[in-house]
Amino acid sequence: IYTQENLIGTLLAIFGNLLVSISVSIQKQSHVTLAGNKDPRQYYYTKTWWSGLMLMVLGEGALFVSYAFAPLSLIAPLNAVSVISSSILGFVFLREKWKRYILTFLGCALTAGGTYLFVTFGPNSHEKLNAENIVKHVIGWPFLLYLLLGIITFCLVLYFYKQRNANYLVLILLLVALLGSVTVITVKAVSGMIVLSILGPLQLSYPIFYVMFVCMVATIVFQASFLAQASHLYDSSLIACVNYIFCTTFAIVSGAIFYQEFNHEDVLHICMFLLGCAICFLGVFLITKNKRKAKAFEPYVTMDMAKGIPTIHNKGWAVQPDYNGSFSYGALENNDSVTPVTLPVDQDAIKTDFT
Repeated sequence: IYTQENLIGTLLAIFGNLLVSISVSIQKQSHVTLAGNKDPRQYYYTKTWWSGLMLMVLGEGALFVSYAFAPLSLIAPLNAVSVISSSILGFVFLREKWKRYILTFLGCALTAGGTYLFVTFGPNSHEKLNAENIVKHVIGWPFLLYLLLGIITFCLVLYFYKQRNANYLVLILLLVALLGSVTVITVKAVSGMIVLSILGPLQLSYPIFYVMFVCMVATIVFQASFLAQASHLYDSSLIACVNYIFCTTFAIVSGAIFYQEFNHEDVLHICMFLLGCAICFLGVFLITKNKRKAKAFEPYVTMDMAKGIPTIHNKGWAVQPDYNGSFSYGALENNDSVTPVTLPVDQDAIKTDFT
């Protein structure tokens, strides 16, 4: 039986993921428009970018509140909704290209089917997250053992990453997932205590709320740092796929251990839930695998037809502009020290022509 709280949490999570994907597409469209029109304004001066930012804030707010109503293991895999909607919006509005359309559509279908399975057979048990229950979970031996193993694993992976220069994507995203497992635990605790304080007895006066809040902010900051490092080394589509699989897996495990979300579920429901997650993983892999890489920016030269001044654009537009009163040719090596130079004019030749 799908409880009313689970339904509210699920709908909020789906709505939040849709808003986030729409906001990202709007902001991306703002950047592309500025580049294509050779607009000198910064992106944060455009109304389009700010409207995308507002939608993102609303979407993240809906996701945050959804953790207070539905089990953690049910909310975390719903990030697949954002993957599907971003792919469709990019194809329709941003004219993004796919390598194999059939496989991409198959990936979307698999992701939608997997989402239906894990939502239908996901855990239904959900307790009131007051301060007393959260403290009980924190000091419980299952979570303490999980936390100890997580810290040891994190330190070992961090050692190989920093000291041995093992810049493998799997290691970087494993660090992100380990931090993410703590993040989702704390997000659910903070969100649950805030909602409970609004609906019932005040929970914000308990120290455990601030402990969870500090841990939430700290882990989010470090996650963003590691993701930024990964984005400089690997393709964004590959990062999105592996990160979704890792973070979802660790979130489900942490929800099962900390909040004991599967204690009252039978074997059939657990197996069908895991099957739905596995199908989602395959679907997300197909979607991100068939997305074409964006072409990197190449420096180019334009010449002002009136003044005869060639200019090297080596760190400007992300999209090379079309012909508009100037012509461009070739691709030069990046050289930040080069400045526009006036072409030399033979004055003697000009005088001879006039005489």
